Amino acid sequence: MGDNVEPKVCTKDEGLKIASNLGLDLVEISSKSDPPVCKIINYNKFLYSQKKKQKEIKSKTAKVVMKEIRFGPNTDTHDYNFKLNHATKFIDDGCKLKAYVFFKGRSIIHKDRGEILLLKLAQDLEEKAKVDQLPKLEGKRMIMLLSPMLKK
Repeated sequence: MGDNVEPKVCTKDEGLKIASNLGLDLVEISSKSDPPVCKIINYNKFLYSQKKKQKEIKSKTAKVVMKEIRFGPNTDTHDYNFKLNHATKFIDDGCKLKAYVFFKGRSIIHKDRGEILLLKLAQDLEEKAKVDQLPKLEGKRMIMLLSPMLKK
């Protein structure tokens, strides 16, 4: 309602006249009541504040980022440590981690190596991350999902 307008019952035409005199808009709040409830406001300002509230709500929602790390079944210790450092950084940044071992050609016979590698990664990150999904073979990939621990 405008600053210097008190609530009162009037016709639609009177309401429109009062609103135009004040340079504001007559907005219907509730059409189901008898008589309908209207309010004199600056409609553009109202829309702007609504958009601003929606934007603020959207910015406060948590955005989940999924990072991926790829291993081979024969990944050496140096390469493993290098990727472990990346995984640690991703987890520290609050990202979820998808670690997978990609099997090419005949290397699929070494499924146990891939599983051991992923479980070793989970064990090395156990203080910072929890395992969402244990290693599972999907086609030519063995996938494990990790997410950061909740900070207290």
